[in-house]
Amino acid sequence: MVMKRFLFYFLYCCPLFSQSDLSTIYSNEITSKELKELLYVYASDYFGGREVGSKGQKIAVDFLREFYINHSIDPAKGTDNYFQYIKNIKTRKYYLGKQFVRSGIFDSENVVSIIPGSKFPNEYIVISAHLDAHGTHDGKIYNGADDDGSGNVSILEIAESFALAVKNGHPPKRSIIFLHVTAEEKGLIGSQYYVNNPLYPLEKTIANLNIDMIGRIDPKRKDKDPNYIYLIGSDKISQELHNISENINSKYTQLKLDYKYNDDKDPNRFYYRSDHYNFAKNNIPVIFYFNGTHEDYHEPSDTADKINYKLLEKRTKLIFHTAWELANRENRLSINK
Repeated sequence: MVMKRFLFYFLYCCPLFSQSDLSTIYSNEITSKELKELLYVYASDYFGGREVGSKGQKIAVDFLREFYINHSIDPAKGTDNYFQYIKNIKTRKYYLGKQFVRSGIFDSENVVSIIPGSKFPNEYIVISAHLDAHGTHDGKIYNGADDDGSGNVSILEIAESFALAVKNGHPPKRSIIFLHVTAEEKGLIGSQYYVNNPLYPLEKTIANLNIDMIGRIDPKRKDKDPNYIYLIGSDKISQELHNISENINSKYTQLKLDYKYNDDKDPNRFYYRSDHYNFAKNNIPVIFYFNGTHEDYHEPSDTADKINYKLLEKRTKLIFHTAWELANRENRLSINK
């Protein structure tokens, strides 16, 4: 708290900072300690695996809403106090490990907040992650710490940093939407609902940065250096977005940007398997941030104690810096012909 008061004083007394300086200052508010504290709550047994329609999923959305309220970040317009309700989500039976997961019809909600832009308030950057996991089956809780607790706490830390910038008189030029979508594990339903019922015009949405599993290391990598992140989709709609992403990483975080799964011939087809895809189908430039699968993927063993929090911090900072650049540059992204 003392450090944040000092930062507030320092920025107001010394206002002549470049956007690059400001991006560095506010990225330093993203810490492995806070990410860990948030994730140990969000991926705890108390949330019961956050399966769509369950009591644990309702606890999860309340937790996200309370975070935004406590940090004075506004609900998105058209929501009911941050909630975009989705009625009658139909799910089919599917295998989870060696067992069937029940089918049914459920009600759920996306959680959506916004920081308005100061210069281009009607242009939007969406930062997204899916809030659900696989619930509780046969007495085992699928807490989904990496998938996708890591994405949700990353968004919260990014949102907190932007909110502090606003408080200190440095709002983004474009509006930032923080979108936690439900029912990804049931077929990208929450993000599909959002793009079919957008709270803000899709034609004014300049990019989607989607975060789905960024807290672990892919054991299949031949290069055992953990300093990497898989990027998917960055060049498919806007080569300029890809170039910006590369430059931002080179300048700030120096992660190895791995495009293995961006190949159109990738047999895993990850480009089509997370929530960014519903934005891409609407010709909105996207980046999907991903660490790859591991032995705990979709298992009860995907727990918070297995997350690499320093790596999660660094990857979150990359996303923050990218969002900061997109929000504060003068021109919209160009779209590939």
